[in-house]
Amino acid sequence: MNPILAYFIYYMLVMGTIMVLMSSHWLLIWAGFEMNLMAMIPIMMYKQNPRSTESAIKYFMIQTTASIIFMMSISINLMLTGQWTVMYINNSMLSTIITISMLMKLGAAPFHLWLPEVAQGLHLNSSMILLTWQKIAPLSILYSLYSTLNFNIMITSALLSIVLGGWGGLNQTQLRKMMAFSSIAHMGWMMAILCYNPNIMILNLFIYMIMTITLFMIFKHNSSTNISNLSLICNKSPIMASLLALMFMSLGGLPPLTGFLPKWMVTQELLKNNNTMLALIMLMFALINLFFYMRLIYSTSLTMFPSMNNMKMYWLYANSNNYSFIMIIFSIISIMVLPLMPILMNFY
Repeated sequence: MNPILAYFIYYMLVMGTIMVLMSSHWLLIWAGFEMNLMAMIPIMMYKQNPRSTESAIKYFMIQTTASIIFMMSISINLMLTGQWTVMYINNSMLSTIITISMLMKLGAAPFHLWLPEVAQGLHLNSSMILLTWQKIAPLSILYSLYSTLNFNIMITSALLSIVLGGWGGLNQTQLRKMMAFSSIAHMGWMMAILCYNPNIMILNLFIYMIMTITLFMIFKHNSSTNISNLSLICNKSPIMASLLALMFMSLGGLPPLTGFLPKWMVTQELLKNNNTMLALIMLMFALINLFFYMRLIYSTSLTMFPSMNNMKMYWLYANSNNYSFIMIIFSIISIMVLPLMPILMNFY
């Protein structure tokens, strides 16, 4: 791809999301979603092969369907209220329809079946963007409407996402599919807390994005797309294998790593609102996610056959490029933020 064209496409992707975040006019929000979609399609087809083309078409159809539902709901709202402003959503039915369209865009359950298939057909970089950056705009709309959201729909979607996200990742050997199911499960935690304290949802999203980006950077650094590729990392770089194990444990929410922080805050908020049963169910099904993360750790660190190691130990050599520096910074954030919990509690 021409570098100038690539910069323009990424500029459109970022500006589309920013337009959704900054606008209070429904029509501009819809335009931001479409700008973001038009930029995402060529990014998905960066590596031109049948799988990426198929994924791009599936993504286009799902996002277009969600946009049609979204446009229909805001048009009906215009007829009822005469206003394009975001705050003028007083009809519970319209709020529910908008919520459904955003859940489709996010890939949250029960509208999740497209996400693993689309992520699997993409290049690692494109898959990373799909599972991180593309979550921001739909979640910002749900954040804006949190006071009018249908509680039953949000909690049902949250529980289904946590259960199906964990269950779907159990038998996967492909890393991109596994990360997609992990994304679905994390969306469940965000949906659950959105009705109670949307600010915790923002913190949850930020930590999830940092951890996911770091893992994809490690996958890209080692050209890993399935579990069997990960088993070679320990030979190539013991430090990288240790970092990968810590990242999976953090993504699974084990203390004292950063991934435990959002689960702790969500659970605490649910208990504060007398939702003990919901918190208990979510924590129980989070163990399913933890199981397939631990399986990945087992395959990368504990299944190395005894053999002569003829590979270069890359960690012995200085590597000062920007990619490694960013990966180190993101890794530190993904592992060591938990001690800041008392400070963060003052803000939430």
